Amino acid sequence: MNTCENRVVIITGAGGGLGRSYALAFAEAGAKVLVNDINREAADAVVAQIVVQGGSAVANSDDITCYEAAAGILRQALECFGDLHVLVNNAGICRDRMFSSLSEADWDQVVTVHLKGHFCIASHAARYWRDRSKAGIVVSGRIINTSSGAGLQGSIGQSNYAAAKGGIASLTLVQAAELQRYGVTVNALAPAARTGMTEQVFADVMKKPEAGFDHFAPENVAPLVVWLGSEASAAVSGQMFEVEGGKLSIAVGWRHGPEQIKQKRWEVDEIGNAVSQLLEQLAPAEKVYGS
Repeated sequence: MNTCENRVVIITGAGGGLGRSYALAFAEAGAKVLVNDINREAADAVVAQIVVQGGSAVANSDDITCYEAAAGILRQALECFGDLHVLVNNAGICRDRMFSSLSEADWDQVVTVHLKGHFCIASHAARYWRDRSKAGIVVSGRIINTSSGAGLQGSIGQSNYAAAKGGIASLTLVQAAELQRYGVTVNALAPAARTGMTEQVFADVMKKPEAGFDHFAPENVAPLVVWLGSEASAAVSGQMFEVEGGKLSIAVGWRHGPEQIKQKRWEVDEIGNAVSQLLEQLAPAEKVYGS
């Protein structure tokens, strides 16, 4: 079923893992796909597979963390396919350390690839769609960001990764609110799947079974991503989707909780009792992964 017939899709980090599964699924759904990956050989291999199967794709290895290079990714999509409809921000890395052992380089690399990488190319895409909308052209744009359970609940040994992914969750909310006027929806994923990153940390848990349903196969996430990139998802924006195996859910975002109100300033010696009462009324948060 060609749910994305002739839609133009950019996918970052699409040389393997989740990104590769998205690229293949979008192509199968009729989309024209720009496969971005810093590893050009990996990107070329995915493009070759799509082309052999009758699809349309081009490879790109520009650096998503460089603002000017990210402009080149969009420019190539426009030159090759004439438009842009979907941006899937998927590329990422891990540099796991306990916080007390985390180096500045570990912090900078992860935050740059995840958070700045999401910003750079999305900035160019948003400006493209805004200008088209202002010119009277009907826009059907989609940004699909990638957060993580680590960004939603935290994860021991991943403070840099969790901070970046939490930032992406917040970024998604703002992008969705600001870009709706231009015909653009923005949603995010918190997927659990076997990838180059997760295999390093959860190798035993995510090991491919010898038979039966492969719960952590990255292909399990792809149908949601294709649907979010299609015309059918136009009414859905600002949501965080958690997907794992055959489970699909929408995460509950930040909400105002219990409150106590006075008509004057709180005194220091009143705070402890008030906080105790608020905590008694508060639904417990999910535990930090690994705690």
